[in-house]
Amino acid sequence: MLSILGSSKRLCDGLTRRDLMHVGGLGTLGLGPWGPSALGADTKPLGESSRLGGFGQAKRCILLSLWGSPSQLDTWDPKPEAPVEIRGDIRSINTAIPGVRVSEIFPRTAAILNKVCVLRSLTHPYPVHGVAYATSGVPTTDIPLESKPRDSRHWPFIGSVVEHLASRGKTGLVDVPGNFALPFPFGSKRGPARSGPFGGFLGPTADPVWSEFRAPGTKTLERDSNTPGIPPKMVADPYLGILPSDRFELCKPVEGLTLDRMNPRLSLARQLDGAGVIEGGEIFERQRAMAMALTTSGKLGDALDVQREPMKTRESYGMNLFGQSCLAARRVLEAGGKFVTVFWDEYGQVNSGWDTHVFHYPRLRDELGPGFDNAFASLLIDLEQRGMLDDTAVVVLSEHGRTPRMQNVRGGGRDHWSGVYSAAFAGGGFAKGRVVGRSDRQGGMPAETPFSPKDVLATVYHLMGIEPHTEIYDRIGRPLPVGGIGRVRAELLA
Repeated sequence: MLSILGSSKRLCDGLTRRDLMHVGGLGTLGLGPWGPSALGADTKPLGESSRLGGFGQAKRCILLSLWGSPSQLDTWDPKPEAPVEIRGDIRSINTAIPGVRVSEIFPRTAAILNKVCVLRSLTHPYPVHGVAYATSGVPTTDIPLESKPRDSRHWPFIGSVVEHLASRGKTGLVDVPGNFALPFPFGSKRGPARSGPFGGFLGPTADPVWSEFRAPGTKTLERDSNTPGIPPKMVADPYLGILPSDRFELCKPVEGLTLDRMNPRLSLARQLDGAGVIEGGEIFERQRAMAMALTTSGKLGDALDVQREPMKTRESYGMNLFGQSCLAARRVLEAGGKFVTVFWDEYGQVNSGWDTHVFHYPRLRDELGPGFDNAFASLLIDLEQRGMLDDTAVVVLSEHGRTPRMQNVRGGGRDHWSGVYSAAFAGGGFAKGRVVGRSDRQGGMPAETPFSPKDVLATVYHLMGIEPHTEIYDRIGRPLPVGGIGRVRAELLA
């Protein structure tokens, strides 16, 4: 059995396969907080979501994905009355919502929490780095699925679905992709491939369009993965700091693919498509149009040019990779983007990002907390001042949470935990100044109003004007609802 307080395991997989089968079985049978009985009284049947408030209010969305998974106790859901081995030595502070406290590492966010909806009762049975599970309708996951981006079982990433549905029936070139991601292709700066923001059964042409960021960080420090066989190493991490002159680029097309070479290829592809040789013609046509647009139009490149912003604005977001990515995301939306994802990804070493198995306290205080706090608070204030917040959904998600009990390792550490964790939302029809759900005294399991990550996805679809029961077709032609098993949850809506 798994200990609710924590585990002595150190590998980043977090669980043995036997453990994973055990907790997955509980969810399937409805014997734990992940079963159908845990959905809550405000769960709505599929097909009724448009009757709820906020349907279609969000014209665009920014998803902030914190890879590695923040500790719920040290961010959104502190437990100041718990024993020290649970609460740790990071204190909590008051917020703009009376009686609600968050971690001291979020001072700017605390001051504007009345603009935010905090969810403290997310739960699922898979304490692995399941970005694909958290951001798509796939009903279950396992370690092989999360390590193989092109596994045939994958469902499409939420941004891929949004763009796919928005592009149905449309022709012509577009200047800005409807599904864009920053700061660099997911997982590309640390080694082995990982699943997550990909097209799933819609195919690779439904992947996000990515920026690229090549500059090293201005600060170098030792990164310790705490993984047997992987020694510590020195990393110049741009999430710690970058130069004002460091730029985002567009991922380059295939080398040597010029316009005069592209046009004949497009003509041939259209002929094959019309003859039925190429399947999924609508998706391919969108991808071809996008390739042409990105080659011929400078609109997206201009949006990524954060150097055009006043230095005061740039510094408010934070002169680091996450802060400048959030600023670029706002600019891409202003240029016409619809769904932009910003990843706080691993860099240079496994078990980096928010995966705080070791050096938990110093990393939260010196890197992660300030980096997120400045970027998130500035993004909300910036969107509001530009009149964009009311129709822009801002979503902060991770794969899971972290163990309630601290681990006795260098700098302190918390291992993987999905029994309960937190998320945050703002703008675009989400409630303001509300805390939804409650965890138990140890921050280990939901005490009330449990949520599935699929409920979050269904609710985002709802706010973007997409019924979660809207069907798309997998590789063998089966119609599947974009929201999967998720339900729109009224608790999150304004």
